[in-house]
Amino acid sequence: MSTIFYTFFIFLLFFLCGQIWLFTEDNITMTDIKHVVMFSGGKDSTAMLLLMIEKSMQIDEICFADTGMEFPEMYDHIEKVEKLINRNITKLHIKKNWMYWFSEHEKTRGKNKGQKGYGWCGKSHCRWGTTFKKTAINHYLKNLKKENEIIEYHGVASDEWSRTLKNKGRNIKYPLVDFGFTEKQALQYCYNKGFNWGGLYDNMVRVSCFCCDQKRIGELKWIYNERPELWQRLLNMQSQTKYNFKDNMSLFELNKRFKESETLQGKLF
Repeated sequence: MSTIFYTFFIFLLFFLCGQIWLFTEDNITMTDIKHVVMFSGGKDSTAMLLLMIEKSMQIDEICFADTGMEFPEMYDHIEKVEKLINRNITKLHIKKNWMYWFSEHEKTRGKNKGQKGYGWCGKSHCRWGTTFKKTAINHYLKNLKKENEIIEYHGVASDEWSRTLKNKGRNIKYPLVDFGFTEKQALQYCYNKGFNWGGLYDNMVRVSCFCCDQKRIGELKWIYNERPELWQRLLNMQSQTKYNFKDNMSLFELNKRFKESETLQGKLF
């Protein structure tokens, strides 16, 4: 009888130890911390990523939200970064695609109910593109958070630290602020590492989607002169929306102005 009891006791002890081990393993998984770099491909997020690697900071994932409307030079830049750091960057895509929301989506409420397309994205209109990028990112992070605690890393330069205030209370870190890196220093750091975005930062105050309506006239003139294939895409987009690119001017009007300036220059020289 004692032998049976002893055997049962040993079996029960091993069983309970196994359950404790499984429970502990679950807890480890649930509280695992993942360090996720939010990578836009611009100078600040690029400098942040490279500096983090240089300083041997933990990076579990690098995420890029792709609208499909970046400059070709930006996509080339992202490939160069991947080759340099020898790891893949996770590409997140917005629901459906850009042109669907731009010209096909039918509005179901509000004063524009029944009309199609949001039109241009940016400060002059509504920043619907930014909203969809955030939605794609949040959906991805939500899945990660099911089994992990997430720490995000955002590329905000030290001279733009006030941008961090909107995320107060969230588990987000800003390495460039901690390192004291300004926008100018971030750009120069990237140049020193061999990244130049095909000259985009030489001609743009801020590098964003090529169809962003916050582009300045001089930046649009550069696209007109140096990236005619993108300018033609912009004209095609203008033909698919009722909204002017600028509040008081369509791209067709701007195209006419650029052509007239070329004719005038031809006459002068």
